[in-house]
Amino acid sequence: MAPERDGREGRDGRERVGGRADARERAATGATATTRPRTRLDQPMPPRRRLVPEWDPEAFGRLSERIARFLGTGRFIVWMTVVIILWVVWNIFAPGGLRFDNYPFIFLTLMLSLQASYAAPLILLAQNRQDDRDRVNLEQDRKQNERSIADTEYLTREIASLRVGLGEVATRDWIRSELQDLIKEMEEHRRDGQVVFPTVPADRPRGRDVEDR
Repeated sequence: MAPERDGREGRDGRERVGGRADARERAATGATATTRPRTRLDQPMPPRRRLVPEWDPEAFGRLSERIARFLGTGRFIVWMTVVIILWVVWNIFAPGGLRFDNYPFIFLTLMLSLQASYAAPLILLAQNRQDDRDRVNLEQDRKQNERSIADTEYLTREIASLRVGLGEVATRDWIRSELQDLIKEMEEHRRDGQVVFPTVPADRPRGRDVEDR
């Protein structure tokens, strides 16, 4: 009986150990299945669906500028005046069954209020866009002015260096005077019976050069 009991206990122990291992495997498999896949950094993310529809701010800004320009024209004032006059005249002199906005013209007042409430933000938006453009233009003008000033300073330095260089160049009068002096010295030496070729020193005084100029 003892060996049979030991055999059953051994089988029960192995079954319990096997059941625990299966439970751990199922838990690991379930955790892996429920976890989100890791995104790879070398691949672009797929586009997400947006609940709010997309709109182009630049296109809306251009539309607001066109509306603001139209509101500031005489054509708009004339058309609005004509519409208001026709509205009032129709609702006063038309038959009772055809009138749609009797005195005191509440519907007309509502329409004008809606127009004013939408016109003011559109005009402000157009002004903001114009301010942004003016700011960009001013920044470009400032950079252009800085480049112009830098170019002017560079040209001024170059002109000054050229003038200094020209001041050190030998002029025609100075060369003529030096040649005359050299000829005189050669004639004097020839009279004395000596043929000498005098050399002009390199550091010849330049005061004469300045005087000749």
